[in-house]
Amino acid sequence: MRRLLSILAVLSVLSLAGCATKTRSDALTTTLNAYGSTLRWGDFQSAAQFIEPTARAAHPLSKLDLARYQQVRVTEYDAGAGPVPTGDFDVQQTAQISLVNVHTQSERTIVDHQSWHYDEKTKHWWLTSGLPDITQD
Repeated sequence: MRRLLSILAVLSVLSLAGCATKTRSDALTTTLNAYGSTLRWGDFQSAAQFIEPTARAAHPLSKLDLARYQQVRVTEYDAGAGPVPTGDFDVQQTAQISLVNVHTQSERTIVDHQSWHYDEKTKHWWLTSGLPDITQD
């Protein structure tokens, strides 16, 4: 009887851990979809709200950054294979973003290497790598 209770206790703990993982996974999917949609619309100022709050406060978007983002239109956002776990609470994602310069109408594609971290306290995924670098060639 004691062995059966021990097994049930272990299974209960594993079941709860599975629920936490499922919740984290669902939150990641929702967050990445919302971030991708925000970038597809070219709303970089709203996309900045996905950045981890202390990093966002330490490095706010400058007027120059905002001016640069206003000079391009996003024509495509492709997250490729999706997120790759790098730890229990961290994932990496690589996205290709096609941009058109509004002044020259030239198009180019940049690669955005994103790092995301799950904050257990707030139960939220935060972008830790910052917004895409649109100045890369």
